[in-house]
Amino acid sequence: MMRNNPNDDRVVFFDVDDTLLDTSTFAETARKAAIELMVDNGLPLDKDEAYGVLKTIIRQKGSNYGKHFNILTEVVLGHEDPMLVALGMITYHNVKIALLRPFAETIDTLIYLKSQGYRLGVISNGITIKQWEKLVRLNVYSFFDEVITSEEVGAKKPDKLIYDVALRKMNGDPEKSIMIGNKFKEDALGAVNAGMSAILVNSDVTEEDRAYIRKEQLDITIIENIGDVNTIL
Repeated sequence: MMRNNPNDDRVVFFDVDDTLLDTSTFAETARKAAIELMVDNGLPLDKDEAYGVLKTIIRQKGSNYGKHFNILTEVVLGHEDPMLVALGMITYHNVKIALLRPFAETIDTLIYLKSQGYRLGVISNGITIKQWEKLVRLNVYSFFDEVITSEEVGAKKPDKLIYDVALRKMNGDPEKSIMIGNKFKEDALGAVNAGMSAILVNSDVTEEDRAYIRKEQLDITIIENIGDVNTIL
């Protein structure tokens, strides 16, 4: 594994989903493929209607819930259909794995940061094993010294606790540490409130958010893609 000096207190933390890889796009594509096969095999809705029901279930249960397709068959049929659930789950995972790729400049950026002496960690609102699975499948797991998740900490970004735990685990100085993520509140404001600086990438940051950053003089930088990190750090 690629390691820097453990006494170096300069740490760059990354979010995973939609920061290192395009999670939203591949998840949507995989879910639509699963729905199509379920409808083709007897789920009595048209594909758009079935996908709409699935999206409602995901909003209600959260994206990390493990039985979206089970509930879908219960809602539509009045009972769980194991065959349809299996078709949905297997198709979803097969398509997801096939599409799982880092953003084009992700690996070059990680290599660059290592070459500059930064130690790297992950802070994620997610299930620990799922986030590790993504890092392993992307073949970037060896870049990271620690992966800190809301599941294991018991607090989600932007709660200061998850940042404090991450800094403690990484022996990081908050004034020398940076959070890179795509969500203004969770990643950027959360990091700043913990004494760190932040970089927003692939973000839907609003003009209101930008005005707030300027007004409060927050140490938040907004970039277009992850490769731009190399021009800042």
